[in-house]
Amino acid sequence: MAALTALLAGLLFGFGLMVSGMANPAKVLGFLDLAGRWDPSLAFVMAGAIAVGSLACFFARRTKRSLLGLPMQLPTSKTITLRLVLGSAAFGIGWGLAGFCPGPALVALGAGYPKAIGFVAAMVAGMVVFELVERTKPGVQRA
Repeated sequence: MAALTALLAGLLFGFGLMVSGMANPAKVLGFLDLAGRWDPSLAFVMAGAIAVGSLACFFARRTKRSLLGLPMQLPTSKTITLRLVLGSAAFGIGWGLAGFCPGPALVALGAGYPKAIGFVAAMVAGMVVFELVERTKPGVQRA
């Protein structure tokens, strides 16, 4: 049941990304172009996502189990580290250069956007490099 629910949630998420234009790099870059022909429509998408996410977090913090009966797993760290700041900056720069972030890039790949192929390939390569670097650190346990 959990796998089916995850599949349906993923399909709904992907559909929402397509409908909202988040999987279209030109629309995203238009939103990020504050000095040019700015397209504010994605601000409404983000505001809606923040509202839904905030509501979900509000209820999630008050329960120990999900609606499917699985243990609720929420992040506990509230520490802002240099690693977090640099990772966030890299994410933002990548989003601004390519017009994609990971979720919409996968949706765009499935929808046949040619630009998504290069982005997803670079994203996977970055994940592999990160994992290899992490494995070289002493005391780091990876599954």
